[in-house]
Amino acid sequence: MLSSESLKKIDHEITKYPLDEKQSAVMSALAIAQEEKGWLATETMDFVAKYLDMPSIAVYEVATFYNMYNLEPLGAYKLTVCTNLPCALSGGYDAADYLKKKLGIGFNETTADGKFTLKEGECMGACGDAPVLLVNNQRMCSFMSNEAIDKVLEELSK
Repeated sequence: MLSSESLKKIDHEITKYPLDEKQSAVMSALAIAQEEKGWLATETMDFVAKYLDMPSIAVYEVATFYNMYNLEPLGAYKLTVCTNLPCALSGGYDAADYLKKKLGIGFNETTADGKFTLKEGECMGACGDAPVLLVNNQRMCSFMSNEAIDKVLEELSK
């Protein structure tokens, strides 16, 4: 189900916890599985549960609670705009509206070419940099004016 390289990464995460607590590595294991597969299908989550000796439902609870886990296929680039209060007061909704118009999609939709999926996000801990945009859960872009958004989209479209 997962490559030997991914299993090796999960095994490393497991070593960070007591021997009888390997389920504590569930968040890392899901992130590693998602990195390899692109999203977390039920079969992938079941595999992670079995690998960590925990009930599948416990893995589903984690995967559905946190928005960094993708439970369906997404575009090549997942763009998450923070619309929590500090960002909203500093242009978060404006940035989101601009992205919706520019990409021709709404939240939880993917462009027809499969390149971009737009998500609404909760606090990303960068309130002073609002509005913020997170690309593929890994790259945070700050002070997202329309011009800054255009620059990011141009870069990702190459």
